[in-house]
Amino acid sequence: MAFDGLTISALKNELNEKITGGRVYKIAQPEPDTLLMTIKNNSDTLRLLISANASFPLIYLTDENRPSPKTAPAFCMLLRKHLQNGRITDVSQPGLERIIEISVEHMDEMGDMRCHRLIAEFMGKHSNIILCDEANVITDSIKRIPASVSSVREVLPGRDYFVPDPGEKLNPFEVNEESFYQKVFRCPTTIKKAIYTNITGFSPLSSLEICERAYMDPDRPATSLTLEERKGLYKAFSDIVSSLRSNNFEYGIYTDFSKTEFSVICLKNHICRECFETPSEMLIAFYAEKEKDNRIRQKSADLRKLVSVFLERAYKKAAIQEQDITKTLDRDKYKKYGELLQAYGYGVTPGQENITVPDHYENNKDITIPLKPELTPQENANAYFKRYNKLKRTFDAANEQLEETNAEIAQLEGLSYSLEIAENEDELARIKQELSEAGLIHSKVNADKKQKALPPLKFLSSDGFEILVGKNNYQNDEITFKMSEPTDWWFHAKDIAGSHVLMKTGGMKTEDIPDRAFEEAASLAAKYSKGSRGDKVEIDYVQKKEVKKPGGAKPGLVVYYTNYSMMAGTDISSLRPLIP
Repeated sequence: MAFDGLTISALKNELNEKITGGRVYKIAQPEPDTLLMTIKNNSDTLRLLISANASFPLIYLTDENRPSPKTAPAFCMLLRKHLQNGRITDVSQPGLERIIEISVEHMDEMGDMRCHRLIAEFMGKHSNIILCDEANVITDSIKRIPASVSSVREVLPGRDYFVPDPGEKLNPFEVNEESFYQKVFRCPTTIKKAIYTNITGFSPLSSLEICERAYMDPDRPATSLTLEERKGLYKAFSDIVSSLRSNNFEYGIYTDFSKTEFSVICLKNHICRECFETPSEMLIAFYAEKEKDNRIRQKSADLRKLVSVFLERAYKKAAIQEQDITKTLDRDKYKKYGELLQAYGYGVTPGQENITVPDHYENNKDITIPLKPELTPQENANAYFKRYNKLKRTFDAANEQLEETNAEIAQLEGLSYSLEIAENEDELARIKQELSEAGLIHSKVNADKKQKALPPLKFLSSDGFEILVGKNNYQNDEITFKMSEPTDWWFHAKDIAGSHVLMKTGGMKTEDIPDRAFEEAASLAAKYSKGSRGDKVEIDYVQKKEVKKPGGAKPGLVVYYTNYSMMAGTDISSLRPLIP
């Protein structure tokens, strides 16, 4: 979820409760755009992290300490001068803007009481941390913005500070039904976009939640709603604003299986993975997971590049082999020429360049056969037989090579997909092991680690059927051939890389299994495939007893000769994940 005004509001409440009245004990600047303030409030010692990072601007309370540079940056020294040992008197948020203002009282060099405000703006690439004095004049900022960068709003020492102009956006706390109707329902765009572009503090996700609470398609034109639908949408909006007024927040990390979000309001059509007591705990957990994903992504970068190179080579090799096969497609013609020459060659005169004879393969239609004048009819026939045999050998060899290359491509595409969905280092080690066993890389794999079997993903369908999903080629083989029964049902995306999906039936007859169970298993196969970015994916499904593994086949490669097919979407929100 975006670090929107709703999230800032929840954080403002937490900070007001925990740090107001406390003293600023230490100030550090561990990163060029990040502050870490240590605050003592009664017997509690708290750390407040504020980041103006363009990609991940955020603020939260944390127990983590971060190493600081040996020489403090100039902005950090300025904050120590004006804020250190000062008392925090208030934490506020103007409207539902993405801004938090921390007011601090302190004694100056003359012993007079002064008040400064530390203002954190969380606005993507425009995020900043600004120090202002009691006259609302900017003392300095972590990012200086001169007129050459922004002619609208300079952020420089000595300039007056003002909140960025929200344009014509409405303050949600001042919105009534009439102003909501005029602003949102006259906007020539979708309902969802009409909300977050016209109401301060709302992001696309919170706007989507309003639509879902009103049972409305978020992509419908805002101008197309009936009066009854407008009333329903305004009520859903009012309910969320009422929760904000009463500080009734719910902190959770949610998933819709396409991505993970955090939210300070309940997302009723998402699965809540984890709930938290405070917004800071929620943000720490969310960004720790994001950092872990980024770390795994970085660690897998070399492997992804390597697999991509091997795939490109394999594609080129397959194209050459297909060309070789194409060149041999008329080989039977030369065999026929040879046989017809043996039958009718007695009619050839010396020096003749061609002969027309009846083609008994084609109802005795006349056929003209080119000849080499310097050769006898039998020598011409033998030359055609020789050419036929050479093309046949080329065809057989190229066909065998193409089959091997296609198996290699299937394995590499599976590895490429496995790298996309890998979530931890054990899964990366398993993929690396497969690459090593395939002879694509040289790697010494620990013997104990080599035997370690990672559990597949598990889901429970709406009708209580357990469904297993493999995340790499080894897991695919494991669930298909070691964790299955003959009457279980097996699913896979047609002709594209993806996971093996197995629906456990417990021996139940096919006619007793609800259609919904098949549809949900197919949706899993669509979701965990290379086609998951599309709306629909064609899925093959068959009873497991029909799935075979050819002798010597590469990991994850199977064959089946009879199957059913269906088009499946990638929405798996009706399925419940099970912890392996």
